[in-house]
Amino acid sequence: MGSSFIESNNLWTAEQHEAANRIAAQVVEQGLRQVRISWSDQHGVLRGKTLEVGHFLSVLRNGKDFQTATLIFDTTNNPVVPPFGANALGDPRMTGLPDGVLVPDPTTFTVLPWLDRTGWILSNLHYRSGEIVPFDTRGILQRQLGLLDATGYSYIAGVELEFYITRLEDARLSFEDSGHPPAPPRVSAVSHGFQYLTEVRGDEIGAILDVLRDNIVALGMPLATVEDEWGPGQCEVTFEPLTGLKAADTVVLLRSVIKQLCRRHGYHATFMSRPAFPNAFSSGWHLHQSLATPEEGNAFAGDEDSVLSQTGRRFMAGLLEHARACSVLTTPTINGYKRYRPDSFAPNRVTWAEENRGALVRVAGGRGDANTHLENRVGEPAANPYLYLAAQIISGRDGLNNKLEPGPSADEPYLADAPALPASLEQAIKLFGESELLRRELSDPFVDYLSMVKQHEVDRFNAAVTDWEQREYFEIY
Repeated sequence: MGSSFIESNNLWTAEQHEAANRIAAQVVEQGLRQVRISWSDQHGVLRGKTLEVGHFLSVLRNGKDFQTATLIFDTTNNPVVPPFGANALGDPRMTGLPDGVLVPDPTTFTVLPWLDRTGWILSNLHYRSGEIVPFDTRGILQRQLGLLDATGYSYIAGVELEFYITRLEDARLSFEDSGHPPAPPRVSAVSHGFQYLTEVRGDEIGAILDVLRDNIVALGMPLATVEDEWGPGQCEVTFEPLTGLKAADTVVLLRSVIKQLCRRHGYHATFMSRPAFPNAFSSGWHLHQSLATPEEGNAFAGDEDSVLSQTGRRFMAGLLEHARACSVLTTPTINGYKRYRPDSFAPNRVTWAEENRGALVRVAGGRGDANTHLENRVGEPAANPYLYLAAQIISGRDGLNNKLEPGPSADEPYLADAPALPASLEQAIKLFGESELLRRELSDPFVDYLSMVKQHEVDRFNAAVTDWEQREYFEIY
């Protein structure tokens, strides 16, 4: 018998081979019916196939054929290039959109507790040659983590993710409402809101929060808190610290889990940053982070004289230096830029400060605190987690390599004389494409590819006639 696709291309570590052996036994012992194999696309949205168990055991060693055509879609599956053109995405291997291969990562296998005997596994997208597709965002983060590891550091992330839960009144599933994009569902509020962290407000939606909590914990995710936020039905979940890849894998599954479970129970969850609701308050994704070494532990902790170590200061300086260029990676939607408002708990310019939630980077902790770390408040909850984390590592590594300094802190972040964050996705795309660092770290083909995908989104937005225009001009002119 010949070697499997994964063995012949040497695509797994020893840990993954050991995990695959355990999974093969587990699938049989637990009598699983089916396994979902998932892949996180360019938008951080899970796509994949559901496999019968017998077929999955073969796929576990040989991978699963999968359409590379999914790479040419914007957020609503509109093709951004002619589907079958030559060298459509700047990679001649994509000509004709051939099948790729989903290579499962056995260390991500879990059983989905809300389904009957159903497993789930995450994968990377490879060409049939065995090479990873350069537009696979999980692979991009893995490469950056590898470069960081080579310098002796591991990346630690703490996730705070905000989202809205609404009551689903009408899913609008008619053929007339289908399309690119489909009509949004009609929803209503599930709680009153604007009683931040009030126990009674949170209890108004306790039934669905209990469902989410129980399933998240059953998946083995290190959930720390479930919190009532500002807006009506706005919630936040936080997690215990996770290592780099595990943090991104957790977020990409978590968002899908929350949306699936809410839908099954008559609710609609959205990670859109600023929904068009009266009295809505923007949602963000606050990313806590530090570097660690086996010898010293937290490499960002300072001493009695300085809140941050030299490593922490230089890493933070890199985050600030490249924040504007990385905006496409941290805030990838048109809607996300409507969050950057003064005095909104979201940043609007490139600043840092100790324990100040108006700054882009907040130093969380204090002098002599071994747990001191950085909180980047720039991200939107819809961001692709692999690209968000990769942006942090790329920027931070540049700060370390070039011994950058962050400059003085901003005691009043919204009034500071500091560069403004991009005001739109269109501005962010331009800054992204002009960054020599991002082109060097992500490659020209990827920067051009993602810019093309996001520009297609912008072009569709600019071509659409909005409700604002109708109200502004239809009567008066």
